[in-house]
Amino acid sequence: MPIIRSSADLRTKYNEISSICHASHEPVFITKGGRGDLAVMSIETYELISGKLELYHLLDEGHAAIKAGKKRPLQMVMEDIYQEIETES
Repeated sequence: MPIIRSSADLRTKYNEISSICHASHEPVFITKGGRGDLAVMSIETYELISGKLELYHLLDEGHAAIKAGKKRPLQMVMEDIYQEIETES
């Protein structure tokens, strides 16, 4: 169930809202004039969500490459990676 607080609460009860964000690992939705205005979350939750979005983006790219026939066997990919590592050393 979403946690909803007013913009007045954000101003007057910042520490409480911060604690809720850290404890719940979920965004707290802030209303202004009775309507949704902001979503506030801890940095850890933001980084987790951002990481998931990046992963989903990479998975989508991989699926698109497979559909386009642009795939290579794992062994070839690993050989390229090892070769790149050796070149950098």
